[in-house]
Amino acid sequence: MSVPTATYRIQFRNGMTFDRAAEQVPYLKRLGISHLYASPIFTATSGSSHGYDVTDATEIDPAIGGRIGFDRMVRSLKGAGLGLILDIVPNHMAASLENAWWRDVVEHGAASRYAGHFDIDWSRKLTLPFLGGSFDEALHAGEITIERDPKTGNPAFAFYEAFYPLAPETYSGRKDEILSLSDKTEIKRLHDLQPYRLMSWRDAPRDLSYRRFFEITGLAGVRVEDATVFADTHRLILDLVHSGAVDGLRIDHVDGLADPKSYLERLREQTGPACYITVEKILGEGEMLPPDWPVSGTTGYEFIAALSDVFVDNDKMEVLRGAYQKLVGPLDMKEELRSAKTLMVDNNFAGEFAVLIQLARRIGETDDSLALPEEALAKALRELLICFPVYRTYGTGAGLPGEDRRRLASVMATVQNATNGPDARALASLERILLGDVDHTVGELASTFRTRFQQLTGPLMAKSVEDTLFFRQGALLALNEVGADPLPHTYRLDRFHEEMKSRLLRQPDALSASSTHDTKRGEDARARLYALTEAPEAWSRGVDRWRETNRTFVQKLDDGLAPEPSVEWMLYQALAGVWPADLEHEDAASLGAIEDRFVAYTEKALREAKLRTTWSEIDEAYESAVIAYVRRLLSPDNRAFLDDFTKTLRPFVRSGLVNSITQAIIKLTAPGVPDIYQGSEGLDFSLVDPDNRREPDFETLQRHLLGAGDEVWAEDNGRLKQHVITTLLHVRQQVPTLFRRGDYLPLIASGRRATHVLAYARADQTDVVVVVTPRLWLGVDDLSAPWAGTRIALPAAFQDRSFIDLLTGRLVHVHDALQLEAFTKPFVVLKST
Repeated sequence: MSVPTATYRIQFRNGMTFDRAAEQVPYLKRLGISHLYASPIFTATSGSSHGYDVTDATEIDPAIGGRIGFDRMVRSLKGAGLGLILDIVPNHMAASLENAWWRDVVEHGAASRYAGHFDIDWSRKLTLPFLGGSFDEALHAGEITIERDPKTGNPAFAFYEAFYPLAPETYSGRKDEILSLSDKTEIKRLHDLQPYRLMSWRDAPRDLSYRRFFEITGLAGVRVEDATVFADTHRLILDLVHSGAVDGLRIDHVDGLADPKSYLERLREQTGPACYITVEKILGEGEMLPPDWPVSGTTGYEFIAALSDVFVDNDKMEVLRGAYQKLVGPLDMKEELRSAKTLMVDNNFAGEFAVLIQLARRIGETDDSLALPEEALAKALRELLICFPVYRTYGTGAGLPGEDRRRLASVMATVQNATNGPDARALASLERILLGDVDHTVGELASTFRTRFQQLTGPLMAKSVEDTLFFRQGALLALNEVGADPLPHTYRLDRFHEEMKSRLLRQPDALSASSTHDTKRGEDARARLYALTEAPEAWSRGVDRWRETNRTFVQKLDDGLAPEPSVEWMLYQALAGVWPADLEHEDAASLGAIEDRFVAYTEKALREAKLRTTWSEIDEAYESAVIAYVRRLLSPDNRAFLDDFTKTLRPFVRSGLVNSITQAIIKLTAPGVPDIYQGSEGLDFSLVDPDNRREPDFETLQRHLLGAGDEVWAEDNGRLKQHVITTLLHVRQQVPTLFRRGDYLPLIASGRRATHVLAYARADQTDVVVVVTPRLWLGVDDLSAPWAGTRIALPAAFQDRSFIDLLTGRLVHVHDALQLEAFTKPFVVLKST
């Protein structure tokens, strides 16, 4: 297997084409990258900004260069000795008329040759939820007419720019007659004859005949578990792997599949053992990737979560939480999580919930022992979904595997012991269905229920935590990240070391990410915000002053203040994370650039919180008031605030930059394959998507890399971070076995700066690398002697050896311990000579 030594993620589209990517190959080579890691490249909807809305899995998207451009890029990569990893999307395709397969299903219904390609309930008509209101409302408003489809010439329902094809049998032999229909009653009758039903997008959460991706009705689930569907959707992917053009695959949203294990086994069989495969999978607290999956590991969200144990000052975190709660009121995060999950079950995923209830009732109709009153059944299922602690289990037609059986038993016990819990018999019946402990007469229905349940728990968890709770509660926004535990806990360095040991044991070839296209903020914004826990009083006093300075910008609306105190806290903290380290706040143009990005972030944050405005029910007055507040914050005329904000931020900026380098060093030396998200080899202060999908300034990055030298240690513009990354990436290429399989050994510091040290070693029979890097650095003032009075005890095998300091080139001889005061730089990475 071609296991990468380091990957570099590039987001295609938005100006990034294959030819532009090929231009970056020499830079990636110099940086020390082994594999380019490409976002989805197959044909997607027109104007797609991300490529996950695939319309043709058999074609490389002409919008980014097509097959010819792709081949040129591959030749550039191979010529430089670099590999290629593709991000593929087996779970869903675009529910768009641009998708020929979907269009055929719309036109022919269950008779379509592609009817079985999509996860559609064919016991009823295909729902097309793309109208602004009901069909009747749109018809009477004159929004729907019968027109000739400009692509086919056949009659179609025209709704603005969309043309929904009519089933051929409903117009065969009378095209002209159908095209001349103007009477609304006749048009409605014609609509009733179609295999589909045009409906409002607002009704999709409660009434949808196909499985969607999360809440996105424009993405329809694909039945990739079917061998024919797998072959059709993977034909080109496999050709690219077999030809040698592609060395690895990243599987998007593997938890959305009906049977991830079987899919991955089929994929591995088809690709062969040499293909490097990772899966996008979010692991819950204490959860491990199923050991029998034939993959190298995950894409690394759990690595991001582990970093918080290094950078959060646990002793002061409660002070920060206390300041937040003083502002917003008492918080019970368990109840807040429950509230978010309840919202998802009762509203956003009400349709998926109803499907499960319907399946359970059908099971009860066949097997009396499982028959239950609907109210009791609904209450039990609701509680089970709300209390489910991980993204999903991995049951098949044969039932649940052992670990999942134990997890289900634990959840059942939690639900049963709850005050005013659901009916015990109803819970027992659901448990039997999920375990597969049922009569053979309902075995198939039980298997379908299990699959649907498992395909719901993941989206429900993701939307409850990442896209609701994390936008509602923000004592420390750095912790509100994909893959993070939403409930408060302690942060300990020893827990980080244990996680790295486990990572080496269980998935040493998994990706280690710190920024991705889905993270809530860039890695350097997160690194800076961690520093707030080092001086929470200074931060909270600053928030108090800023709220007072800007109080005249707060508007009083009928439903309360806009923004409310919790949103003000969030805005100041998010702004602290995005603030460029070298920004002069007198620079009106730079402030304007931040304003444009920050306004978009604010709008998204308010809607994702789902408290006073949502994506489906927009409160324009509230949003306008909060956005006006943001614009006033960032106005060059708001000098009192900007002066105070930048002054207060300085120590956090400084500590954050130290955290940024430490974070990079960890990623490059700890177990796992370091994944560099485009541009984050420099400083990445991006916000949530789409802000984090902007193309980086490759010209500046290339110039900085070529001009790196001693002066990088005095820079705060990302050059030091880039220097550290490229230095260590080249070392990884020289000793790949050490970083793949070498032991991970925590090291103990003592002396004056002991609490500010993260130290560990990687060692095999040939090589040793010792890492000593700072943490909790905000209070360290004497930078001329950063490690005064501090030492690291070394194992006997490392003593009396010579090392080279990889970041400075200095030779060091170590006797019984590492005396850190001999080093003038705070970052020390030693390699045995």
